[in-house]
Amino acid sequence: MRTIPAGEFKAKCLAIMDEVQSRGESIVITKRGKPVVRVMPLESASAAEPRPIFGAMRGMAVVAGDIVRSPYSEEEWERMFNEKFANLSGEEPE
Repeated sequence: MRTIPAGEFKAKCLAIMDEVQSRGESIVITKRGKPVVRVMPLESASAAEPRPIFGAMRGMAVVAGDIVRSPYSEEEWERMFNEKFANLSGEEPE
């Protein structure tokens, strides 16, 4: 993979873009010797594009039961909370 400094890319941007498109090879742009950006042909870029976040998990979950009402009473929730808090703090549950 060819690398070029950012200054050269700035001066020859359109020619470099044409070269990337015609050869189908990526070029890495460097700034002070460190790679910063990769210019690649669009056909290759489509495989590297991330999937959209929203809707990515659609259809992967199943709702089982009532998601609004709890199967536990207020007293059971309080008891479980107190037990968990006691375990975390090292105290005896009430």
